[in-house]
Order: sequence, then C-alpha cells, then structure tokens
Amino acid sequence: MLLSHTELLDLVDQRVIQNTTHDNVNGASIDVRLGATLLIERLYPSDQRPIVNLAARESPVLIPKPLDLYNGWVLEPGDFVLAATVETFHLPNDLCCEFKLKSSVARSGIEHSLAGWGDPGWSDATLTLELRNTLQHQALRLEPGMKIGQVIFWRLNTPVPDNASYSKRGQYNGQKLPQPSKGIR
Repeated sequence: MLLSHTELLDLVDQRVIQNTTHDNVNGASIDVRLGATLLIERLYPSDQRPIVNLAARESPVLIPKPLDLYNGWVLEPGDFVLAATVETFHLPNDLCCEFKLKSSVARSGIEHSLAGWGDPGWSDATLTLELRNTLQHQALRLEPGMKIGQVIFWRLNTPVPDNASYSKRGQYNGQKLPQPSKGIR
C-alpha cells in the first residue's frame, strides 16, 4: 500500500526519515534534498582509459568533491556524478521506499539512473543518487540543500523476516556519503 500524507507525517515523527520536516511532506511523497558531497569521475587520457569489470566486482574510480556552499557544482553536458540525500532513512521490515526526481529537475535535463530503491530493513543511511546531465549544450548547477527529488513509501502486507531483511543482507547500510558500487553480488 502506498502511504499518503498523514502516514508520511507519522514516518517523520517516528524518525523513519530524519533530517526533514513536515514542510517537505506532500500528498504521497516526501521531498528530499541534495547532500554536500559528490563523487565525480576521474579523468583519464583517452589512450589510458581503464575498463571496469563489473562481474569481478570492480568499480569506476570516483573522487569525492565537496560542494561549494555558494557555487555548488556545474554538471557539464553528459557528465555523471553520484550524490546523496541530506535525509537519512531507517526502514522497518514492513516498509520500502523509492526515489523519483522532482519533475522540474527532470524537465531541466537531469536524469536519475533508477537505482533509488530502499529495501525493508535498510537503515541509518542516506540514499545515493546517480545523476546525469542529459542536455547537449547547457551545463546545470547543483547546489547543496536543493530539492532534488521525492521518496514514496510502500507498506508491505507482511514484514520481511529478519534473516531476509536488508538489515542483515544489505551492503549499503550506514552510508552517510554517496557510495560507489560495491560490485554485483
């Protein structure tokens, strides 16, 4: 069951989602904001470009970049970054969530790579976002604290058993900054 406004207010009050207020609660979602650190791709000369073997659990080389409070980060056409939300999540075993871009952000040319899912039991973590500027001729400025998206929450009919919960099986619990891939398991 998709949660609505009153139930979302309860989640904020119960601290299932932290670092937010009732002002960020919409009819069926909670707005989330861009955190203060990005992971940007390391640049290589074209003749030295590495190949990342995902099957071997390798990850691209990404460099942490704190966002300038006043100037943010300029995302050039085609550029890809990992970002994180300001908000921290503590999902019980009967709740999951899904990230969606704010429509105005998407209509400006930002694309999110659809990996914004929080499984039941995912806890003490910010949501890592995979963002790309899809425009061909214009750069886009990202600023810390800007509303970047919204999270919708789903209540499960029955809770996930503890041994199947993300709290036991997940690899991204406790993350506070954007996290690169830890490899395909």
